[in-house]
Amino acid sequence: MIKALVFDFDGTILDTETQHYNAFQEMYKEHGSELPLEVWGECIGTHSGFNPYEYLEEQINKKLNHEELRIKKTERALALIKEQKPLPGIENYLKAAKEMGLKIGLASSSSRQWVMEHLERIGLSHYFEVIKTADDVEKVKPDPALYLKAVDELGVKPGEAIAFEDSVNGSLAAKKAGLYCVAIPNPVTRHMQFDEVDHQMESIAELELAALIQLVEQHKL
Repeated sequence: MIKALVFDFDGTILDTETQHYNAFQEMYKEHGSELPLEVWGECIGTHSGFNPYEYLEEQINKKLNHEELRIKKTERALALIKEQKPLPGIENYLKAAKEMGLKIGLASSSSRQWVMEHLERIGLSHYFEVIKTADDVEKVKPDPALYLKAVDELGVKPGEAIAFEDSVNGSLAAKKAGLYCVAIPNPVTRHMQFDEVDHQMESIAELELAALIQLVEQHKL
């Protein structure tokens, strides 16, 4: 029986992922280059060793001021993100979960400051009983630690919770932790193969929560 929902944040609740990518693409185009989606996608949902500024230098064979580029890109991405609202269907799911008596958690590879700042701005922070971020673990996704900590603090078993993810790294973390996982890819993760998930949707708005839970519970049988 499903007793809890655990949401990823970036790209699942708020489409920050696309805006970061758009900001980088603008920067690359200014230098006559391009950041392939397949290259950028490897970083999504985790902390990787990929350096987009070094990659740009390699593409144009020219040394650049990384700090100057980083400041400009961060300002542009934040401006784009602040224009965003919660992704379609997210608040409906949160409201429905409360009405159904389900526990609600969040597991993000981003920092607590980042998550809380944006959750509060879009008015959703009050829905979450437990919020686990990069500040709470030694290893972020695809390591399962974030999800294990979230369900433990929610007081449910992993097999009694559904995770909602937009990336392969996040989905792997949820499945390694023993949760059911529903993938809702965003524009920068749609090219990825979500082989391990229990269900995949174009948008969380396409199915009511009760119907989704029924699908997951049938799947586990």
